[in-house]
This record gives sequence, C-alpha cells and structure tokens, in this order.
Amino acid sequence: MRQRLPRHRPARLRRRGGRGRPAGAPDGERRQRGVVRVSAEYGAFTAGPAKPHWEKVGVRRRAGVCVPLFSLYSADSVGIGDLQDLNALVDWCAQVGLTIAQLLPLNDVGYDFAPYSAKSSFALDPMYLSLRKLDGVDTGKFANELRDLARSFPTGGRVNYAIKSAKMALLWKMYQARVVPEPARFARYQEANAYWLRDDALYKVLKTRFQGATWEEWPLPYRQRTPDVLRELAEEEKDAVRFHEWVQWQLFEQFDNVKRHARRKGVLLMGDMPFLVARDSADVWSRPNYFKLELSSGAPPDLYFAGGQRWGMPPYNWPALEAAGYDYVVQKLRYAENFYDFFRVDHVIGVFRVFTIPVSSPPERQGLDGVFDPPDESHWEEHGRRLLTAMLGATRMLPCGEDLGVVPPCSYKVLAELSIPGLDVMRWARDWGKTNDFTPTEKYRPNAVAVASTHDMTPVAAWWKNEAATVDDYFFQLKCAARRLDYETVTAKLFEPAVNGRRRWRPEIDSEEVFLWHLGIPAERAGDFLDLFRSTRFEREAFWKFLGLSGRVYPKPTPRFVQRVLEKANESASVFSVQLFQDWLATAGVMSKDPAADRINLPGTIGPQNWSYVSPLSLEELATWPGNRGILELNKRTGRA
Repeated sequence: MRQRLPRHRPARLRRRGGRGRPAGAPDGERRQRGVVRVSAEYGAFTAGPAKPHWEKVGVRRRAGVCVPLFSLYSADSVGIGDLQDLNALVDWCAQVGLTIAQLLPLNDVGYDFAPYSAKSSFALDPMYLSLRKLDGVDTGKFANELRDLARSFPTGGRVNYAIKSAKMALLWKMYQARVVPEPARFARYQEANAYWLRDDALYKVLKTRFQGATWEEWPLPYRQRTPDVLRELAEEEKDAVRFHEWVQWQLFEQFDNVKRHARRKGVLLMGDMPFLVARDSADVWSRPNYFKLELSSGAPPDLYFAGGQRWGMPPYNWPALEAAGYDYVVQKLRYAENFYDFFRVDHVIGVFRVFTIPVSSPPERQGLDGVFDPPDESHWEEHGRRLLTAMLGATRMLPCGEDLGVVPPCSYKVLAELSIPGLDVMRWARDWGKTNDFTPTEKYRPNAVAVASTHDMTPVAAWWKNEAATVDDYFFQLKCAARRLDYETVTAKLFEPAVNGRRRWRPEIDSEEVFLWHLGIPAERAGDFLDLFRSTRFEREAFWKFLGLSGRVYPKPTPRFVQRVLEKANESASVFSVQLFQDWLATAGVMSKDPAADRINLPGTIGPQNWSYVSPLSLEELATWPGNRGILELNKRTGRA
C-alpha cells in the first residue's frame, strides 16, 4: 500500500549557514544558492567533435526526469503506458521546469520483458502502441473490445505483462480491418528501413511458427538463413510479415508525433540505447557474424555485486563490425534519431572493453570466470575512440555515456576529448580509500549528467532507509573466505542480522579499534576490511554533512530530505541533472510505505519485482499534483528552469 507522507521539515534538517529568500522578494532576485558558474567549461563543449550535436540541443544547464514508459498511465491507457501518454509526460515536464525526458529502452523485448535484453535494437515494442490512435483504422468499431481490454487489465499497481498478448491479438483484428491500400508513407517507411525491418518480421513469424523456440533451436535452413527458404517463407506468410511491418510503421508514426509535441514544448527526449542485444534476437539471427556466440557479456565483481554479473547477451565481434564500417551501429542510431534528441550509451565503458564470460561457465559463478575483451589494455583507448567517433558521425543526437562500474581511465579521457557527457552518481562519487567523503557537487564534471539514482539502484528514500551505512552480505562472505575467517562468528560480532542481503553495523562497532578487536586481525593485515569499515560505517554521517545539514542524523527518508538531495544534484557543476521519476515524487511524500518497492530493477535477479514499477499517480493526477510547485521552484532556484 502506498501512502502520502505529510510535508514537513523536521527541526533536525536545518541547513548550515545562510537564510532563506526574504518574503516578497521578486523572482528575479531569487538566491541561486550553490549554482556554479561554469560557462567557460560549458563553452568548450562546442570546440570538439560533438560540436554539431551540442548545437542541436543547446549548451545550457538543464534538469530532467528518467522514467520507464511502462510506469506511466492515463485514462486512455490500455493496461500499460503507451506512446500517446508521452505527450502528457512532456506537458508535465514543461510545467515543472524539466527540459529533458529520459526514457528507458522501448525496444521490442518479445515476451521476456527485460528492456536491456531486447529482441531487436531497432523495432519498438508493440505493447506501447496506442490502440486508439492507429493510422487507417476506424478504432470506433472496436470500442467494446477496447473497453473490455481496459477492464481486464486495469492500470495502477504493478505492470501485468499479459497485456502484450492481448493487445497483439486485438491489433491483428484491427490490421485486418484497416483501410487498404495503405498510404504511400507506409511504402516509404518499408524502403527506408530495409536494413532491418524484413528480418525483424521474419524472425517474429518464425518465433510463432516454432512456438517460441530460440532461433538456435529452429530447423537448420532457418537457422542458417538459406535464401530460398526465407523467400518461400516470406511468400507463405506474407500477410503476417506485412502485419509486423505495419505495426512498426504505426509505432513510428505515433512516436514521431510525440517528438513534434516535445519540440513545441521545449522538452528534449533522451532515448536509452542498450549496448547489447539478446542472444535470441532478430539482430543476432540475421547477423550472427557480428557476435561472439561462445561468450556471454557481464561485469566483474565489485563492492555492490560481489559475484560479478552475467547478463547472457553475446559480446560483439569487433573486427567483423569494423570491417563493415560499423554499419550495424550506424543504422541503429539513424533509426533512433527519428525519435530522440539525446541517446544514453548504456555501459559506454563496453565500447573500450567488455567483460566476457564463457557460456560453459556454471551460472552460479556469475562473473567470476570472466576476462576483458580486448584482453590487451593498451588497445582499449583507441578501440573506444574509433567506435565513439563512428557514433558521432552517424547521428546528430548527443550521446551521453553511462560510465559506471569498473571504469578504465581511458574512458574518462576519450569522453572528454570527444565532448561526450558522462554520468556522475551522487552516492558513488566519493574520495574512496582516503577520506571517503562524498565529492562536492561543484566538483562534478561539467560535461556530465548528475544523478542521485539510476534505474538499477534504489531510489533515494530506499537507499537512505535500507542501504546507507550497510555492507553487502555476500561480498563480506567472500572477504572472510579469502582470509579464512569464520564468517558466521565474525558477522555475529560485527553486524545486525542481514536484511535483503545487506548487513548493518552493530552500534557498538563505533571505532576502528573496536572493529579490529572483534575481527581479530591486526591493522597492518586488515587493509581491505578497514577500507570497507571506513567507507560504510559512518556513511550516513558523511552524507548528512555533504548535504549541508546539521544536528543529529535523521534516519527516516522524509520528503524534505529527498528534496535536499535532488537540490544538491541540481546545484552541481554538471550541465545536466536528470533524476528518477520516483525521486521527484518523493520530494512531496509520494512513495511506498517501504520505499524499496519503488525500485525499478535489481541487477542479477529475475522476478516480478523487476521492470514492473507503476506510478501511484495517473498522468491526469500528476498534472494537478500539489508537489509540482515545489519541483518548479527547486529547478528555478538552481538555475535549471
């Protein structure tokens, strides 16, 4: 059950120094506390290879929101947010001073419903198509069926992905009832997208014919794409093939209208380009030579994912891609440019090197058996520079790199050289291994996107309540095993019982001396354990100080606390500040009773809790929500609206 918490400001959340804006002060005299003047640094963005990309979006401080489309809904939605709902999102952004609307991937995921493991890097997912706005279809004839579908799949709660099958069945009926012949725009669309459209349609037809089996399980002629067999298939299934192409055209038309509306409202759209694609996908089936099918991509172990990560998607065969002039990458970007002004380069460090794991490695070992590709670190910088330069040459969209994880130094260098924004995450930007203080936001990279949370992290409220000042239980277990320490005995002395895989320090473990005494290891041999203690034990106190708050640390994530966190992100030197939709809502108390329920995804896990978060407010409610005023004022006083 979700609750709206009262708007209040506990006495403990007093800021250090300074006074608020005097009552009655005109807007033009509002104090922009903390806004860093970095116009010279911003001006340098147009001096590099990304000059035309920056000129297209404009070099200015912006604030934005990141939200999955499946999390939104309106009175017209049928079971899930659709493309028409993006118009209302754009209107809300304009209302509250947000000029960037960042979306999670909208690519077709088939029936696996994991947006970063798409069945196509090109095709959009039909579940996002508005059935009430189809070109060439009298949707009034289907009013009863649309009403019944909406009743069967009410919006709100969590996403019920069974809506996709139901929408596809109704779409087929609508296709059969369409006006024929289709307008010339459809034929032009087919011709313009010949690189991928027919392959995508054939892949979907074969998935149906073979009852969902992966392409590697199909009969050999279809696996190997024997030309005569595919021609025969296209003729036998010409109506089904045309249907899938028609659906993609409808999606294109609706999304094009959204982009036009956003442009009129002064809101820029940021798409999310998954770095990889599912092994069972139209892309891999149609171009297997571009992938290393004996390997799986992933991430090495780190503080937050002690076993590493194993994603399942095959890494790229870079020599084959380069030999073809990166045509596959170029075509993906050119299609996405129809819809977006920016694109987020998911896992941008993967263009320098990608972590690969043999598919033969046992799944329970996650990423422990992986290595980097290319293996020679001296090749990483030039490898990434070539690919990113090719991306810049393919599109006028401004790329924004998600440079998180184990980041090679060359990544920062090349992104800066090419004037491509990176990503600075507030809770991870710290003086690690030294003071462990949180990095002042005025020291963030000017050419970056400042964020408090990402879709793979807990929102601010959940982090503060459940994760800040805790240790990953599995990570600590591995540390104990490496030192041959009795894990059960040590954890009983140091920590409270584990909750959701995290352990909080016992209150009495309040100094390094006490910690080392219970650990039973002298300081000179406890380096990694000491680093863990220093970075986590007083994390809340360090963050409280970082926010400029005084008094006793308040462990409850109040609306005012979340507002201060987002304000701090907006005050950063970074040219862009884009925050999770859930975090914006939490600034006025709209959050779940357990804010962990508002998380979008927990990497390394599979279950109904992932990719199913839905806003507690409809888009109509959002338009009149009292919290909008506070968001607008926050964006104004930090110089982003």
